[in-house]
Amino acid sequence: MNKITIICGTNRIDSVSYQISVIYQQLLAKAGCNAEIIDLTDLPNDFAFTALYENSGKNEEFNHFRKLMSDSDKFVFVVPEYNGSFPGVLKTFIDGLEYPGSFKNKKSALVGISSGIQGAGLALSHLTDIFHYCGMEVLSLKPKLSHIEKNFNGEKITNKLYQLLIEEQVEKILAF
Repeated sequence: MNKITIICGTNRIDSVSYQISVIYQQLLAKAGCNAEIIDLTDLPNDFAFTALYENSGKNEEFNHFRKLMSDSDKFVFVVPEYNGSFPGVLKTFIDGLEYPGSFKNKKSALVGISSGIQGAGLALSHLTDIFHYCGMEVLSLKPKLSHIEKNFNGEKITNKLYQLLIEEQVEKILAF
């Protein structure tokens, strides 16, 4: 079976994105696939300065994440909407990875989360463009979980449609 890694797309502590990542991990496990979560809160505080560009590959703490990403065949990105797009820490994380090896000829699924009405639609569009540029295929089903505070109780997704979309996406990423 392919190795799937779930990336919680924010470094905000105790984020809803992380909680949704855990739910996703549980659904994959129920389908017989063990997946690891990369929580961006675990990134080294200085990685933007010690692991990118001329320092690529020199930060041993960050290299752990580079290896996890390189060794993965598929990804699930749980992406909150920040200022009409995705969090800067996620873009910086992507910039620190091996190019193009981390993403080329691999596959991903995206889940958007927002407090507003759009469910991070623009964020997912921006991220899709980046991944296509890097040579990665992106699953077309991209659940957009808008008004998340009304549709998640801290333990489970309470909106039946959202739950069904996530379950369908789990099936599709496994078959993708």
